[in-house]
Amino acid sequence: MNSDHPPQQASADPVHPGPASAGQLSVSLVTVRFLRMLSITLEQLDAVRDANDRAEFAGLTARAETLEAETNALEREIEDLCLHAFAAGLTEQELAFHLMVFRSLSNLERVGDYAFTVARDLETFAPRARSATLQDVLPLVRLLSEMLERLAYAFAERDVNAARDVMRLDYEQVDALYEQMQRASLTRLLERPEDTSVALTASRMARNLERLGDHLVNVAERLEHVVTGLNPAHT
Repeated sequence: MNSDHPPQQASADPVHPGPASAGQLSVSLVTVRFLRMLSITLEQLDAVRDANDRAEFAGLTARAETLEAETNALEREIEDLCLHAFAAGLTEQELAFHLMVFRSLSNLERVGDYAFTVARDLETFAPRARSATLQDVLPLVRLLSEMLERLAYAFAERDVNAARDVMRLDYEQVDALYEQMQRASLTRLLERPEDTSVALTASRMARNLERLGDHLVNVAERLEHVVTGLNPAHT
């Protein structure tokens, strides 16, 4: 029996792929951690909604602060992963992905900051605010939660339509709700001058939530550019 078999060739069978490259592994690691950053902000907004539903705001700031600390740690970890990937050498597609994530880290860090500030303001001023003032905040919080869910799906699946949903929700609804909250705060300020601090806090919450949405749109736009191969200057 002849044992002199020819050397085995690397399998090209897609069902049994060979070992993943360093770039592919980095893409997987970065994806998981980036999605976790998005889910943390969703948890922060869910905590705001839950506190309002239970009319129990004590501890909201502490919970948001714990989540923000995890966001900051993940930001540093993802940054390190991207820098190592850049040094290791990447395919064009992998490089575009890592650049998109690297540039989006500051957006997600700001998203976490805004969510934390909203939670802190809500715990501080909720005991002094009327229910109508709190109810103004909730539609915007729910809408931003939906945007976060769509962005997470878009990122995980590289889904352009889901990324565009994020942009559409911001342009068509977030901005309108923001203006509505600002008008309501001004009206209450004129009607009840003694509630100045509450009205100003509500106005600041509205502004922070609106800016949170803007940062989500920035990430969605970058994702669209990477997936479609569009040049940002042509969008």
